[in-house]
Amino acid sequence: MLSFQLQSAIKELDTLIALSLEDIENIKQAEHNPQFDRLSMKEEKIKSFEHKKAMIDHEIAKLMTNEPLKPLAELLDNEQHQQLEIFKERLGRLRLVNQQYAKMVLSVGAFFNTLLEKVLPSQMNGYQRSASRETSFLEVRA
Repeated sequence: MLSFQLQSAIKELDTLIALSLEDIENIKQAEHNPQFDRLSMKEEKIKSFEHKKAMIDHEIAKLMTNEPLKPLAELLDNEQHQQLEIFKERLGRLRLVNQQYAKMVLSVGAFFNTLLEKVLPSQMNGYQRSASRETSFLEVRA
C-alpha cells in the first residue's frame, strides 16, 4: 500500500511541476489567460497531493507502530527506499520551479505597479490610495 501511495504522490508532483513550467512559459510569452484557466486544475492536484501525502504518513506510522524497535530504514524494502528518494527529489524540484515562478510573478507585478504609478500617480489618503490632481489630464470614456 505504501508503494502505491508513493507512486501516486510522485505522479501528482510530476503533474504539478509540468503545470508550473507551463505557467512560467506563459509568463514569458505574456499569455496570462491560460494560467488562470489552469488554476482550478492546480488546486485540485494540490489537494490530491496533500491527501496522498497524508496517506503516506499514515502508512509509515502504521509500519513503525507494528515494529517499534526497528528503525524506518529496516521497515522499508528497496523499492520503497527508491520511491522515497524520487519523492524527495520531485519535492525539491517543485520547490525550485515554484521559486522561479514566484520571482517572475513578483517581477511582472512590480513592473505593472510601477507603470500604473507613472501613468496614474496616487497618494496615500489615510489607509487608502487616491489619485492625485496631476492625473486630471487623463479622461476615461466607457
